Amino acid sequence: MSPSVPLQEMIRAIRSARTQCEERGVIQRECAAIRAQFRQADNGGRSHNLAKLLYVHMLGYPAHFGQMECVRMIASPRYSEKRVGYLGAMMLLDEKQDASLLITNSIKNDLSHSNQYVQSLALCTLACMGSAEMCRDLAPEIDRLLRASNSYIKKKAALCAVHIVRKVHDLGELFAPAARSLLAEKNHGVLHGAVVLIIELCERNPETLERFRKVLPDLVQIMKGLVLSGYSPEHDVAGISDPFLQVRILRLLRILGHNNEGASDAMNDLLAQVATNTDSTKTVGNAVLYETVLTVLDIKSESGLRVLAVNILGRFLLNNDRNIRYIAMTSLQKIVGTDHNAVQRHRGTIVDCLKDQDASVKRRALELSLALVSASNVRSMMKELLLFLSSCPAELKAHAASGIFNAAERYAPSQRWHIDTILHVLTTAGGDVRDETVPNLIQLITNASELHCYTVHKLYRALLTDISQVSVSNQSEIRFVTEDDVLDALETVLQSHMSGPLTACLSLHHFTTASRIRSIVSIYGSCIDVELQQRAVEYNALFKKYDHMRYATAR
Repeated sequence: MSPSVPLQEMIRAIRSARTQCEERGVIQRECAAIRAQFRQADNGGRSHNLAKLLYVHMLGYPAHFGQMECVRMIASPRYSEKRVGYLGAMMLLDEKQDASLLITNSIKNDLSHSNQYVQSLALCTLACMGSAEMCRDLAPEIDRLLRASNSYIKKKAALCAVHIVRKVHDLGELFAPAARSLLAEKNHGVLHGAVVLIIELCERNPETLERFRKVLPDLVQIMKGLVLSGYSPEHDVAGISDPFLQVRILRLLRILGHNNEGASDAMNDLLAQVATNTDSTKTVGNAVLYETVLTVLDIKSESGLRVLAVNILGRFLLNNDRNIRYIAMTSLQKIVGTDHNAVQRHRGTIVDCLKDQDASVKRRALELSLALVSASNVRSMMKELLLFLSSCPAELKAHAASGIFNAAERYAPSQRWHIDTILHVLTTAGGDVRDETVPNLIQLITNASELHCYTVHKLYRALLTDISQVSVSNQSEIRFVTEDDVLDALETVLQSHMSGPLTACLSLHHFTTASRIRSIVSIYGSCIDVELQQRAVEYNALFKKYDHMRYATAR
């Protein structure tokens, strides 16, 4: 391949390579040719070669040898070369490399250039890879451009100022006066950049936040103009006037109104207008509504407005888009503690989301459903949650079982209901419950002496039943059980491959009568499990040394 091939031909040659080795060969030959031409003093195709090198860099191959060429092309008087040079600097350089310092003077000169597009290139590069040292040196130039008459330059200067504030927090005070004056602009691009800059300034300095609360009326007027304005083809997106600017303003209003009653009161009417006048049938409208809801819930808003916000989230739960349902439940989860009654109105919709096919939506629905359980709805909610437990994915069983246990312990209407619920969970998801569940159940049974007979029979029936298929809650009949019946059941547990060491030890602990027991216990005297072996040896010792005491105790 000739070293002077156009970029399109080089791309075609790379894409036609049949193997990775062949592709590397094409790129190595081309890089060698580009490197040789970079060393030539009179090279008329510099921008052409650097463009090819940038494509090679995008494919993941080394292109660091083009860094100095970027520096030289940025200093070129030609716009075509300067454009490719700045693009190369943004891709090949970063603030950690010394070569980036070499372009500081070129950027400063271009910020004062008579051509707005050259100024734009310098602003974009500084905003992309400007180091803290570069930002300190060039911050006065950016402040000057924020006050320029050209809207195209001002919007880019505002976004460049955002990068500078993030790099050097102390420089925020320098841009605050200019940022405030930009709110009087009519150009939406400038307004958007100004709002982003003000958000950055307010988040980093409480004193600046307090000063910008004075511009709240201006922001409210701008937002009202967007909400109530007619169709504008320049800013319209699916019937919504500049939703990007609306979202940014709402985010700034949220910051200004947080923990401030006066600022919150000033924006209550506006937020109500946005919530009622924004079309919720399209994704763009839902984005604005969601930002409105977040603002309402984060400021000291009126109770009626908060109910309206929760109702909007309730409508989101009915949306066909799973992403919208997910963010609705995430937001409801955050406020269920403070606006419990308002969220309770949407309990039925939330429970329906337990049947969603999406795993993330199902998990959020489970967490929210558990948070909605109360003393007044514990029976109905527990019925739905137990039904969900029987069919939920394996990765959710442990979380669901734990949540049901906590809710039952907190809101159980009776001890019998509490015991039934725990047994239902154990027979449905016994392998996924926490280890402390069994001791807690034993304590609960111990405290309910009048339910001992009922509970023991239910546990016995569960032991005889295939607990992976049948719930114990349907096995309520009580019949006479002999000692041999119990021994048969315990022996089955001991011999089952599904029984772990702890289960086997507990089963062995209940063998306390008859010669039949001695033969069973002696088998485990040489068990590979140390704990089980120790239990068996100890019981054998008891049988031999203290057998006479057992009869006295029995009498």
